[in-house]
Amino acid sequence: MPEARYRRIAADIRRRIAAGMWRPGEPLPSRTELAAELGVHPQTVRLAYVLLRRTGVLEGEERKAVYVAHPPAMRTLTDPDAPWPHASETTDTRPRPATAELAERLGVHPGVMLRHETVECLDPGGRSAMLVVSWWRGQRRPHASYTAEVGTVELTEEHAHALGLLVDALAFRIMRTRLDHDGRPLETADLILPMDRWLIRIAPQQP
Repeated sequence: MPEARYRRIAADIRRRIAAGMWRPGEPLPSRTELAAELGVHPQTVRLAYVLLRRTGVLEGEERKAVYVAHPPAMRTLTDPDAPWPHASETTDTRPRPATAELAERLGVHPGVMLRHETVECLDPGGRSAMLVVSWWRGQRRPHASYTAEVGTVELTEEHAHALGLLVDALAFRIMRTRLDHDGRPLETADLILPMDRWLIRIAPQQP
């Protein structure tokens, strides 16, 4: 069966990687090249590559070169409001209209234009570790406190591209809302964290 075939090919690739034929960071042959070597259709190799990307063995984007993945550095998040200690890149600052969800989080009317910023936080090796997507109205102001809610989300094409993951892969989503001294929302953000690179640990409240 085709399914069994692509899974066998995926297992063979795993064995080759374990034997050192391809090392972390090295590209694998194209689908056409490997299909010719194995005597199968390129679509079968594509399915094997998709499976191996989904399980973290390979990395790379659809229809582009795939590489042996480096073991991800696991980080622990205890404070979702702490500044990022490494490099970051702002990738999008286009204003956005408030969706019903954002309107509720910020206490504004749906459709109101919001300031927006997407920041890609990089690890020390230059790989994307987290995305922070923020929305606010008017000028940014200092906040006095924040709330945070942890959940999961399927990655959009834009976010999957930035993180080097598959579209619809699950990631942690922390909804952080910054508040003024009276408890009114000033800014809200989604922190998107790949599940293979992060642990979430709630820090105890200080007395």
